[in-house]
Amino acid sequence: MSATPTDAAALLLTGSERRRWRLRIVGVLLATGLLLFSFALAAVAPGRTLEVSLLQAMAALLVAGPAFVAALRSLHQPDLHGVVDQLVALAILACLVSANFVTATLLPIIMLVGQMLEDRSLLGSREAVQALSALTASTARLVRDGDVVTVPADRLAAGDMIEVRPGDRVPADGVVVSGAASVDTASLTGESLPVEVGVDDTVLGSSLSLNGRLVIRVSRVGAQSALGRVVALMQEAERSKPPITRLLERYAGRYLALVLLIALMLWFTTQSTGAVLALLVAACPSAMVLAAPSTALAAVSVAARHGVLVKSSVVFERLAEADALVVDKTGTVTTGRLRVVRLQPAEDVDVDRLGAVAAALGAASTHPVGRAIAQLPVLAATLDEVREEAGFGMRAVGAAGPVFLGRDAFLREQGIAVGALPAHDGPLAAVAEGGRFLGWVCLADEVRDRVAATLHDLAQLGLRRQALLTGDREAEARRVADRIGLSEVHAGALPPDKLAFVQSVAADGQKPLVVGDGINDALALRAGLVGMAMGGHGSDIALASADIVLTGDDFSRVATAVRLARRTRRTLRVNLGLSAAWTLALVIVAVSGGWSSNGALAAAILQNVGAFVVIANSGRLMKFDEP
Repeated sequence: MSATPTDAAALLLTGSERRRWRLRIVGVLLATGLLLFSFALAAVAPGRTLEVSLLQAMAALLVAGPAFVAALRSLHQPDLHGVVDQLVALAILACLVSANFVTATLLPIIMLVGQMLEDRSLLGSREAVQALSALTASTARLVRDGDVVTVPADRLAAGDMIEVRPGDRVPADGVVVSGAASVDTASLTGESLPVEVGVDDTVLGSSLSLNGRLVIRVSRVGAQSALGRVVALMQEAERSKPPITRLLERYAGRYLALVLLIALMLWFTTQSTGAVLALLVAACPSAMVLAAPSTALAAVSVAARHGVLVKSSVVFERLAEADALVVDKTGTVTTGRLRVVRLQPAEDVDVDRLGAVAAALGAASTHPVGRAIAQLPVLAATLDEVREEAGFGMRAVGAAGPVFLGRDAFLREQGIAVGALPAHDGPLAAVAEGGRFLGWVCLADEVRDRVAATLHDLAQLGLRRQALLTGDREAEARRVADRIGLSEVHAGALPPDKLAFVQSVAADGQKPLVVGDGINDALALRAGLVGMAMGGHGSDIALASADIVLTGDDFSRVATAVRLARRTRRTLRVNLGLSAAWTLALVIVAVSGGWSSNGALAAAILQNVGAFVVIANSGRLMKFDEP
């Protein structure tokens, strides 16, 4: 039986939160009943004024108690919430002293609506975290001694072998040992299309296998898995406070003193308790309390939906200011995986024969170069006695005699004269058959999809200075830079060199966004205005050093994050402007005497209207979507 929305919400609240809300709801119901009974008694027996007043006083005390407790608690740690609690408590106290028990009852009930709106916005973030946590598979198929047994997923450990069948969720991060399948990673990486995985590919926990059987060696479980890091980052971002919130809290005490001073002056000039009550309630910064947190929570949730994880809501504000980009090469703008870019046969050698021999030997290799060569779209030759030598070297026996694949030095050791090295900056593999040199296989690191388009988008967003910073060779760095459209290249950079370069960019008055994935990028990630790590295969140190983690390998999410940060900044500014203008307008009406004796109730209702408008404006962020 599925949980109802109310049950689900209850599960998201802590025990103390549930108890507090139960007490408040019970108190509100009892107070409302007493108030209605007093109205009925006054209508039926107009002479029972004492009994009517006692019933209304009891109703007021029932709902005033929690308000006074909240105000006293806020004295220990003053913030914007505390200002609201203290002003409401003062207004209720003034109502009780002046025997205005009806207003003293209705005022906290009305203000409770605003607190419900605030808690509901927080609940939305918790729902997002719970929804992610629910993606974890509860059981796993453990492969042990050739048998498959079902065990709880939390009992898995690194090194375990698990089986994943079509329709199963992958219970932990791991590497495919055998099999191939299409895997849906949309829930974690935001990638809308299934990803094809095979032997030696990394699979993230919570991914859904659509077809095919996989045997996976577990590499990370629990909190160390990709999903565990996602949940931890979202919880950390939920707890963090935007800079504007901390700034407002710094002046919360002064704001309260100013409001009390104006209230005192209003009392001496008007002698109107109603006007003072209206001022105290109108000055409650209820909408401003929600302005920054509601915006930040909405932005964090939307970012997670797009595979962009932020460690703190502060990060979005900084990212919106970035005006320069520094990117790593291997594993960031490139996949870190080799591919064959050209076959260069020797004189009088058929290119098909070169490819067939190379593919047959590469298929038996565990070396990255050999695995890349094995992907050649050719019909592999038939070979016997295939074996791998130390380093990159393969040998076998074919119809024409011994066959070799490897470095040029390896072939020379076999007494084979290789031709001149081709004009190529990437890895090379030489091929020989029957003592004859067949030619070269030229490989290169594969550039990620949409990198050039993303860099163009970032330039349009104002990040016009873009630099490629890599520890690779100058020629290889230039080759990649030319393909993605970057003119500024800094090659051969060690970690301290990368750090120094990012610091020099900042010293020039620019605000760099640094994107990387490796251990050697960790220092640079920390030195930038914002550090962003490619999370698909990024190192743990890089992920720990970065402010933002992309859960997949889609480079276009870099531009998505920047656009969302800019949108978040605009939304926050609108929220702050609306809340400040709304509160100021209510204060002006209260001071000018624009309300009657029930001005406090009118101000409380309008405060909730302002809070609702702010939350609704923040909710517009949830419509942000990029395929």
